Amino acid sequence: MNNTYTCSPEEFKANCKIPLRVMEFEDDMYEEIAQIMVDTIKAKNGEKTLIICPVGPIKQYPIFAKKVNEERISLKNVWFINMDEYLDENDQLISKESILSFRTTMDNLCYSQIDPELVMPESQRLFPIPGKESEADKLIEEMGADLCLTGVGINGHIAFNEPPEADDPISDSDFENISTRCMNIARETITNNGANKICGALDVFPKRCITLGMKQLLSAKKFKVYLYCNWQWGIMRKIGLEDANKTAPASFLQHHPDAEMVVTKDLYEKMVF
Repeated sequence: MNNTYTCSPEEFKANCKIPLRVMEFEDDMYEEIAQIMVDTIKAKNGEKTLIICPVGPIKQYPIFAKKVNEERISLKNVWFINMDEYLDENDQLISKESILSFRTTMDNLCYSQIDPELVMPESQRLFPIPGKESEADKLIEEMGADLCLTGVGINGHIAFNEPPEADDPISDSDFENISTRCMNIARETITNNGANKICGALDVFPKRCITLGMKQLLSAKKFKVYLYCNWQWGIMRKIGLEDANKTAPASFLQHHPDAEMVVTKDLYEKMVF
């Protein structure tokens, strides 16, 4: 077994190739994420602001909405673009009635919680759309993403940029620059998400998705990745200690000029082997 999984927490922190910060509690992360979103918007002084948003983590959104309402922050010149969404068997966005719908999650936890006179127009609450992938790419390229916030999947995906299959010849460099697309969801992700989201009913879990590409995500000026789940311990160490490569896509944050990995104290201090 290599040192990735056996080194001490102190050794991990000293050798981590992504800037690392430890937070005491998971709940503190949600408060921080919400505040970073607010600070990013306020720093633009009314200029156009684009934030790439996750559905996972999600508990920051009610906190963000409360801050916006209390501080009377106008979002009229703010664009949110979510990273990804599940697709149905016809490669269309799953119904908003689905319990898995990221669009409904954003509506329920964020947009509907913000006072109508402050919230951005629906045309600025964006998701990548099948058949219109280039529109998302063009928006991010032309406007520039000010901030990207995310968690990390069990296999190292960010958004749904799943590691390529073993027989896929794509190079690390090409994967790091891959654009928005529809794709298969990895078996590991289906198993992990299906176990947590729909109690293991894997046969009805979506098999396809649409995702912003690594190129679009990594173009964000500031990038924050948060890890707080017990099952993220292994991938936390892999993306932090091993060289950046396509088998753990979040490892490409090693190349980002302003990225940070924030982990809970419990996750950081855990020794498994």
